[in-house]
Amino acid sequence: MSDAPEKIDELNTSSLGRKLSLARASFVAGSRWAASSAGNMFASGDAKEERRKQINSEQAQYLVSEMGKLKGSVVKIGQMMALYGEHFLPPEVTEALHTLNNEAAPIAWPVIERQLRTELGNRLDELTVDPQPLGSASLAQVHRAVRKSNGQELVLKVQYPGIADAIDSDLSLFRTLIKMSRAVPQTREFEDWFDEVRSMMHREVDYGLESQTMQRFAKRLAHDARYVVPAVQADLSTNRVLCMTFERGVPINSPVMLSLPQARRDALGQASLEITIREIFEWGDMQTDPNFGNYLVRLGNGRDIGDKIVLLDFGAIREFDSHLLNVARGLIYAGYHHSMPHMLSAMKGYDFFDQMPENVKPSLAKVFLMATEPFSTPHNNPEAPPQSFDDKSWYVWKSSQLHTRVMTQMKDSAMSAYFSVPPKEFMFISRKFIGAYTFLTVIDAHTNVRAMVEPYFTDIKPVI
Repeated sequence: MSDAPEKIDELNTSSLGRKLSLARASFVAGSRWAASSAGNMFASGDAKEERRKQINSEQAQYLVSEMGKLKGSVVKIGQMMALYGEHFLPPEVTEALHTLNNEAAPIAWPVIERQLRTELGNRLDELTVDPQPLGSASLAQVHRAVRKSNGQELVLKVQYPGIADAIDSDLSLFRTLIKMSRAVPQTREFEDWFDEVRSMMHREVDYGLESQTMQRFAKRLAHDARYVVPAVQADLSTNRVLCMTFERGVPINSPVMLSLPQARRDALGQASLEITIREIFEWGDMQTDPNFGNYLVRLGNGRDIGDKIVLLDFGAIREFDSHLLNVARGLIYAGYHHSMPHMLSAMKGYDFFDQMPENVKPSLAKVFLMATEPFSTPHNNPEAPPQSFDDKSWYVWKSSQLHTRVMTQMKDSAMSAYFSVPPKEFMFISRKFIGAYTFLTVIDAHTNVRAMVEPYFTDIKPVI
């Protein structure tokens, strides 16, 4: 029997229908929670804690199941909470939310076909479209197609009908659900984060904007053979359907990746991280959704044809203002020198850091120093574990266990008691770095990170 999620025959996008669905889910979950909590009232300490975790897990799984059926921004918010939930959610809840990334039920072909006909009209007759989706996500699903006139292989990213119009009501419903669950403290930081999610959702459903972004990145990387950006097919694209060339490749976490020689994995890791560095130091806009489904690797032959990274999704591009970018550059510069004074200096002038109690700042700076460890060297950073660098002083991502150490440092630091939801700007930048770091760890790459940033530090002279 297959474990694949069942297809959804009809998509519930009416405001009333979605309100009723979430209201029912909230009521059922709330009733279960109340009943379970009452039954747990007279349990002993250890048994009570174990039962509490079980209750959290059961109710979170139920809510995730209901959210997955609705698709749209409700699911997208859940996915973002899974990424950042470790800051403010019980681990049982974040564990359940993580399943939203992998178990999105596809919409049945007749619904998708109607959407394509509505958007493309007679142009749809120019294509042969595979009814079986290549992938299914919270806002859209992807289908292969062939242009009948010349056999060109294409991909259609088809937005679910009514999803764009349901964003604002979905967000209001989700906020109500969160308040009822009392899982997240209703702080100013959380409200700022929620407003940012709203803005991001509206950007992600604007395929005209995504098309422009994809073409901008294609132009930037046109002369670098290490990258492939699909070519937008403007004649078959609308604000709700994005058509592009089909690009072959293997997933990043495919077993074949680890079978590659170390040098090839190192080169792919270098190329992956270099994109992030250029986004911060040159371009000012960043792909903030670096999940593995947004990338493929087109393997070369190990001789005259090099491996390439295929960049697939540009819906989560976010532009950052120059002030924030300068702060981020300063943090990386401090990590490059592994200097606490540099790090504290780089934190000045940013409201979130400036408003932080003085006794908390060194604790946060220490977290940042560890997070920027790959930019240091074993010579200027005696705190780095010996296995973090190879004999060329290149960073060894897998054996460094950097992400685990950073998360432990955060939980143990004084800053953990100061705020529960990080500033929204740092959420997105940290999301990108976590994604890049994970990519490098999964393929077990060694990279010369310092060489990537050194050219940008020529004129930087921070005030200490």
